[in-house]
Amino acid sequence: MGLCPGGHPPPRPCRRQPTLKHAEPAHPRFPMPRSPQDPAVFTRGLCKSFSSRRKISELIRHPFTKGRKIVALQGVDLEVRQGEIFGLLGPNGAGKTTLLKILSSLVLPDAGEARVNGCDIMQDEMGVRRAIGYVTSDERSFYWRLSGRQNLIFFARLFHVPAAIISERVDSLLRRVELQAKGNEPFSAFSSGMKQRLAIARALLHDPPILFLDEPTRSLDPVTARHIREFIRDKLAGEGGKTILMATHNLHEAAGLCHRMAILNRGQVRRVGRLDEFRALFAAHRTYRIDLDRQVNLEGVGRLVSDNADGEENGARRDTADSHRVRLLVELDQDSDGALSALMARLATSGARVLEFTRQEPSLEDIFDRLFSEGSTP
Repeated sequence: MGLCPGGHPPPRPCRRQPTLKHAEPAHPRFPMPRSPQDPAVFTRGLCKSFSSRRKISELIRHPFTKGRKIVALQGVDLEVRQGEIFGLLGPNGAGKTTLLKILSSLVLPDAGEARVNGCDIMQDEMGVRRAIGYVTSDERSFYWRLSGRQNLIFFARLFHVPAAIISERVDSLLRRVELQAKGNEPFSAFSSGMKQRLAIARALLHDPPILFLDEPTRSLDPVTARHIREFIRDKLAGEGGKTILMATHNLHEAAGLCHRMAILNRGQVRRVGRLDEFRALFAAHRTYRIDLDRQVNLEGVGRLVSDNADGEENGARRDTADSHRVRLLVELDQDSDGALSALMARLATSGARVLEFTRQEPSLEDIFDRLFSEGSTP
């Protein structure tokens, strides 16, 4: 068993307690957090690594050699509040899906601890599964020859929904996800958006307080993706009051849906906060766009800015140019107002006429690119 870097306490043994599945009630009540202030999801020091797959030729030549170790999670600490939409944002391979699978008690961690709705993922896996609905974009988890309604009835029985209310609940969920007119059609005839809505309906069959969404709009067209996002925000979180933990690498999706986000990269949590807090991290780095009406000596201008400002990132560079104008992008730190004034004076003495002067706010791509590439220090 591997240990996490960063000085975390010794890991707890990753052994599940035996569960008497036949003793589970037909429609169990969900264990609720002790108080509204308790987190819906809590993790401390979660670590997970896998061995890489080996080719058959390698297995034959070296049958007892272990594969290369791939670290998926390294000391993940998170708290998701009740009733919020929380985003796990990161590039492919950052560890988002692995974290969701651990929190769903589908994968054992190597070290650390986690609680979901007050249930320990190691000691009470059935309590965890009763409290969550897990939505993936994997269409293979449905039966393609069955209708949408028949699929929901099948999974309702697996979720121990009382037989007397299955039909009513399935009809209610089909209406809720706007599939009531398509419920009797085979799943194989569903569009990608319909399949995703049916996956959400399946996750709601046992009415869990927490939903885990793994890239819910992946492979969807822009219009369908927008409808899914509106449904998550307005119906699930708004009217339903669900706590939602959503993994995505779509920056604009996370910005439009999530109350808070965790920046996950290479298995580590880099930052946790709101989008406006991430923007504030880079308030000291300002970019100005200056459009001029004719060519200027950019080398001299850039040297002037660098010589009159503190910080190595200050400078002026040409962005675009045509026969009518030149565009300069000037990057300054917060204490370089004097350098900007000097630059404008130099432009005025050169005879260049300023057509437009604009301060550019950092885009989502700029913000998250810096967070992903620079780690915890912007």
